[in-house]
Amino acid sequence: MAPTLADAEKLDAVDPLASFRDRFVVPDDPGLVAYLDGNSLGRPPKATAERLAGLVAHDWGTRLIRSWSAGWMELPFEVGDRLGAAVLGAAAGQTVVADSTTVCLYKLMRAAAAMRPGRTEVVADRGNFPTDRYVVEAVAAECGLAVRWIRPSPSAGVTLPDVTDNLSEKTAFVTLSHVDYRSAWIADLHGITAAAHDAGALVVWDLCHSVGSVPLELDAAGVDLAAGCTYKFLNAGPGAPAFLYVAAALQESFEQPITGWMGNADPFAMTTDYAHAAGMRRALSGTPPITGLIGVDEGVRIVAEAGMHRIRAKAVALTELAVALADDLGHGIGIGSPRDPARRGGHVTVTHPDARTLSDELIAAGVVIDHRPPDGIRIGLSPLTTSYAELHRAMAVFRDVVSGVTGQGQ
Repeated sequence: MAPTLADAEKLDAVDPLASFRDRFVVPDDPGLVAYLDGNSLGRPPKATAERLAGLVAHDWGTRLIRSWSAGWMELPFEVGDRLGAAVLGAAAGQTVVADSTTVCLYKLMRAAAAMRPGRTEVVADRGNFPTDRYVVEAVAAECGLAVRWIRPSPSAGVTLPDVTDNLSEKTAFVTLSHVDYRSAWIADLHGITAAAHDAGALVVWDLCHSVGSVPLELDAAGVDLAAGCTYKFLNAGPGAPAFLYVAAALQESFEQPITGWMGNADPFAMTTDYAHAAGMRRALSGTPPITGLIGVDEGVRIVAEAGMHRIRAKAVALTELAVALADDLGHGIGIGSPRDPARRGGHVTVTHPDARTLSDELIAAGVVIDHRPPDGIRIGLSPLTTSYAELHRAMAVFRDVVSGVTGQGQ
């Protein structure tokens, strides 16, 4: 028997994270049944709006350019260190907030290729998010590398044997997503990193669907290089800057290709020649995006307060409820995510041949989800803002929509 709304309400009553929802902007919108797309764009924290107002009124409005020498210039590193401690399992001095995920991945892949001269291959996931595939193809073309593509099952993801079967003394680096953007499959971060190292290769991890949803231990796993976005489970805001992580042991040899003035050893000396700065400053290119950094900072602070282990526990419970309710829908609905919660991230993908039509109808009916080709509907669960009852009400609408689109017979 499928869980009832009363069952969901009982879970909400004992949810240790329930009060965090009040810390976010959740408007009283009669046309919105449920927002289940926080894995694409998280809700705005109220503290972010307050802090941005203060920025405009004081730091920017009154102090103007003087604020650059009163803390702004160090924000990429300070926020990066807080992010590293709260969600990445990273010691200070290895994480910086900057650029977009695409730019960060490009920097990391180019640097990885340069750190493994003489090697001629890259191992990558053919089913990865488009930006990852486009960037690795561009880097391979620029550096004269061949790409060895892994082709995992769409309802699962890349496994350790998938990687080891493609590793050799030719491999410069491996690049993968820790959590698959379609299926939510959690890759073996520790095992894959160790296997790549055994082959003498580096690994570039994309953490976009992990950060703020799945606890990470980058230092403990020996991760080399990683990047990710902040506007999903960290709720930093649309287009908020990404982050990149470079292990301390690699920083001296890390040379990224976008050599802007902020990555120079002395930006304000205005020297003729470029010299890489020490530490993570060398990962920067342009001027820090202060408004975006504030969004990241406030999002990280809330996640740190909630605690990643409590967030993960609720994510597992929410996805388990989503799977149970989806299994009860019938009408050709399938599960396109791992059924083992230990292998599943913060969303559940359900499948149907008419997924595009169903997605449009769900959104029109007030259930905000997203469609991923060819046949996936992603149900995003954000533990700080999604309630169990909200999810249950959404799945009740899902039942009505799928019945209307496909007909009454199962």
